[in-house]
Amino acid sequence: MAVQIHKTKKFLGLEAFADIAPALIKNQSYAILTHPAAVDFCFRHSTTIIEKVLGYPPKAYFAPQHGWYASTQDNMIEWEGQEQNPVPIYSLYSNVRKPTAKMLEGIQWMIVDLVDVGCRVYTFIQTLKLVMDACCDHNINILVLDRPNPNGQKQEGPLLQPGYESFVGLTNIPLLHGMSIGEIAAFYAETISVNLHVISIHKKAKKKPRIPWVMPSPNMPTLETARVYAGSVLFEGTTISEGRGTTRPFELIASPKTNSKKLSEWLNSLNLPDVIFRECAFEPTFHKFRGQLCYGVQIHPTGKNFRPVLTGIALLLGFSRYSKDFAWKNPPYEYETQKMPIDIISGSSQLREWIEKGKPLEEFQKWIDQEIKLFRNPIQ
Repeated sequence: MAVQIHKTKKFLGLEAFADIAPALIKNQSYAILTHPAAVDFCFRHSTTIIEKVLGYPPKAYFAPQHGWYASTQDNMIEWEGQEQNPVPIYSLYSNVRKPTAKMLEGIQWMIVDLVDVGCRVYTFIQTLKLVMDACCDHNINILVLDRPNPNGQKQEGPLLQPGYESFVGLTNIPLLHGMSIGEIAAFYAETISVNLHVISIHKKAKKKPRIPWVMPSPNMPTLETARVYAGSVLFEGTTISEGRGTTRPFELIASPKTNSKKLSEWLNSLNLPDVIFRECAFEPTFHKFRGQLCYGVQIHPTGKNFRPVLTGIALLLGFSRYSKDFAWKNPPYEYETQKMPIDIISGSSQLREWIEKGKPLEEFQKWIDQEIKLFRNPIQ
């Protein structure tokens, strides 16, 4: 099988679809894996453009976590497909997460247009891998429409270690992976025997992304959220609120029994690159501590040198010192019933064990920087 990268000077693979795809697909049957965030710069959805260009409808639609309308919440809140529609919509976040032979029957091409946020934990890239596995099993061609990573080409460890694979990480990539969705697909294709085509984007779009932003999930409202997510997602593995139930999820981190004054002072004393921690309070309308006044900080990135993962680790250390609510969350989490959620999020037990030992932030920084040096970087 082969990987073919169709290079363009576009900022979205979708913009070049009309120039490249008809000659590839040649009136063959197809399906689309997508979600509401997959739009062009005029905010037209990819399904509208794809179907207009090809001139006939797909045999099926597939959608990842959060559903066809990106309406369902996090962590095993499943959604049901609409399989009785004239064009069936299949859920890949339910009891089925890898397409079945029945779902793929009669399909010759799988067209993929997904908005990722550049973090290993975000489940859309796990869905992409499982779809590629299924296409390999059933000899289906794949066409991925590339999109920029909101975090550009920034990378931060830690890597995912063997034995910690889950639906929030299936491959040994950094927590902040720095790849576009097309590069992720090409990376997967090194170990999956599949006929993959990628309509790539201009290299400027990879370094300085320009993105028409539509929420890819209910708690990813802005590009600023995507910018901090790779660090603050670590709090999904704790009892501290990561800001769900507010209008600034993943930017606001707090709990009822946190000394927010001491916490913010300590965090700001670290002088982390391009970030300020502002003392704050909020009352979540749902999720952790619903209806309770929580005290903590808001993360304010201030420049291009902001490091989300290092910032997230500093926050964990801070809450472990200054919050009486701090504890590790127990499983289940994202279909894993045995391992600690923080371990599968971070990629091993090392982060948790070092937090428990109270190791200094400098040791964590050396560790995650060394992890990036060990990663075979596929960024083009």
